[in-house]
Amino acid sequence: MNSTFIRKFYNKKTVAITGASGFIGHHLVKGLVNQGCKVRALVKYNSQSNIGLLQTLDSDTLKHVEIEFGTVCDLRMMEKFVCDTDVVFHLAALIGIPYSYVAPMDYIQVNTVGTLNILEAVRRFGIPRLIVTSTSETYGSAQYVPMDELHPLQAQSPYSASKISADQLALSYYRSFNTPVTIIRPFNVFGPKQSLRAVIPTIILQMLKNKHSITVGSRFPVRDFTYVTDVVNGFIRMGCMKNVEGNIFNTATGVGVSINDIIDTVRSLVGYKGRVISTDERIRPEKSEVTRLIGSAKKAKETLGWVPKVSLQEGLKSAIDHFENTISNKDVSRYAI
Repeated sequence: MNSTFIRKFYNKKTVAITGASGFIGHHLVKGLVNQGCKVRALVKYNSQSNIGLLQTLDSDTLKHVEIEFGTVCDLRMMEKFVCDTDVVFHLAALIGIPYSYVAPMDYIQVNTVGTLNILEAVRRFGIPRLIVTSTSETYGSAQYVPMDELHPLQAQSPYSASKISADQLALSYYRSFNTPVTIIRPFNVFGPKQSLRAVIPTIILQMLKNKHSITVGSRFPVRDFTYVTDVVNGFIRMGCMKNVEGNIFNTATGVGVSINDIIDTVRSLVGYKGRVISTDERIRPEKSEVTRLIGSAKKAKETLGWVPKVSLQEGLKSAIDHFENTISNKDVSRYAI
């Protein structure tokens, strides 16, 4: 699948994106506009009309974006949202694992019931394509590596349980109603403008603030860090590929990196000399910690022609540059530590 085919497929189409104001979502909005799409972007309603990270996109991009405020928890609203679109990308979710220990019902309502509403809306209106966003957390700690799409699912947090439920609902709609759903399962996504709920921005920003010490959680879990533009490329390819309905695709590099390795690499890149302290409040409950996630993207490579292009080192440098610019422009309010 070459770039000409992708551009021709998306040109002048209308796509809908839930979770459009988030980290991956706003990068996907930009990527699809660049392919010639008109984007209908769902932003969770708030009284300040805050459009999240969409506000960081340039005006030339935003003029092709129709922003709608709402929630995936409302079925009628989702029916209106997806109506007359060519492709639906469903990214809206609660994703912070620590909060899922506190408010698990919220995760079921947004992640599971919200996905059900999207599935039902797509089914009722006969939308040709639906991409549902999963997570590598659905696998739990690796029973073998690299972890392919056949790896057993194991819920080690209420968050992962809600996403497993959503995935199974999506597959059930494909099998029961022939709903044209494909599931993307990204491994740990990182890059510029990611929030501090994620470990890499937390480490980078603390080090750039030149504190005498920084705090982290467990330093030993191993993750497969995948750069955000590579993951967006996976979404775009899945959205235009024929005969992939009912399939799950990992997006992963196949390389495992410990949190301690990330700390050492960022320390070297920014010249940080302070201490690194693991604190209990940043550590998951023992049986809930996922110790190792290393993904296989063989299926995505063979079927979609997808391969990651940005190395961990390049991605970390890009994220560091972003945070350095953020600090120099005194625009760190949403990154308060």
